[in-house]
Amino acid sequence: MGGVGRATLGVLLFTVLLDLLGFGMVIPILPLYAQSLRASDLEVGALLAVYSVMQLLFSPIWGRLSDRAGRRPVLLLSILGSCGSQLGYALAPTYTWLLIARAFAGICGANITTAQAYVADVTDEKSRASGMGILGAAMGLGFIFGPAIGGELARVSPRLPFFVASGLAALNFALAVPILIEPRPPGERAPTRAFTWAALVRTVTVPRILTLILLFFIITFAFANLEGTFSLYLARQFGYRERGTSRLFAFIGLMMIITQGGLVRRMVPRFGEKRLVVVGTFMMALAMLLLHFASDLPSLLLAMAVMSIGNGLNNPSLSSLISRAAGEQQGGVLGVSQSFGALARVLGPIAGTYALRFGNTTPYVAAGLLMLLASGAAASLVRQPELATQRA
Repeated sequence: MGGVGRATLGVLLFTVLLDLLGFGMVIPILPLYAQSLRASDLEVGALLAVYSVMQLLFSPIWGRLSDRAGRRPVLLLSILGSCGSQLGYALAPTYTWLLIARAFAGICGANITTAQAYVADVTDEKSRASGMGILGAAMGLGFIFGPAIGGELARVSPRLPFFVASGLAALNFALAVPILIEPRPPGERAPTRAFTWAALVRTVTVPRILTLILLFFIITFAFANLEGTFSLYLARQFGYRERGTSRLFAFIGLMMIITQGGLVRRMVPRFGEKRLVVVGTFMMALAMLLLHFASDLPSLLLAMAVMSIGNGLNNPSLSSLISRAAGEQQGGVLGVSQSFGALARVLGPIAGTYALRFGNTTPYVAAGLLMLLASGAAASLVRQPELATQRA
């Protein structure tokens, strides 16, 4: 990364940090907030899933738009949408209105896809995984401080975290407008022919790219299973409410920062992204099974640490591999991968909340077994040659 790359990346990371700070404030308390509006377990799952349904539909569109129109306008629209959706959470009088606000948040949730494409624009192939890891670390910072702040604010009023998150998004937008620059001028963007659906489909269905995207789907499904049930699991298994749950989510964020901000950068040059995906997938499988046996805080923290490290190794490594294979259609292909991730986040919470009726740890046993199978599939990546850049 050159000096310009570092400068623009720094601005982007600050933008993502503010956005994820607001996001982290509401995620741990959203299921409990929904239940205060008389939502059932399955309705809580639907609330988390509707966000991902909208992302499933809109991520490829935002990704292709960012390839054509630029990263900056798409990021700004996403931040503005976040401001509106968070305000919608705060003002929702019923579960139905909360569901509508959550759907709107999903429609506007293009920040991660576009931020990844932005990182790909300002890094070379050797530093891309490191850049993705630093982006993940910025997201992790949001998950450290966001849940802790949200938990404290919820003690004052259940709606206060959403008002504050909306205000943070508004501040983020006001700061990003003058300081966030476009990483690629129009003359350096991919030619218009790259933006047909047929070209995108041809690129995505290249076997090795499709394998990576499907692996991303399985990993995201398992983690969404955890996200959708973890607050309920902690309340029923250990008696934690908003404050305790938020602190444990902050612990997950801390471990992800250490992993993505430090470990990935040092481990990629030595082991390569593909081996890190294998190790990360196996660690996530192990962590899911450890949750089944967790009986006290130390064993719970151990399972969460293994999960966070595994996920922290996986995400930047997979994103780097997909980006490198996508060539000039980075935004579009990363958008498709995020759509598969969105589909996983639709099915994960629904499957997890349904499985809760068979036991508090049933979702994690099932997800752990699925991840063990995925780790075998990930091992096949190591035996494949380096992914060549695909052209439309």
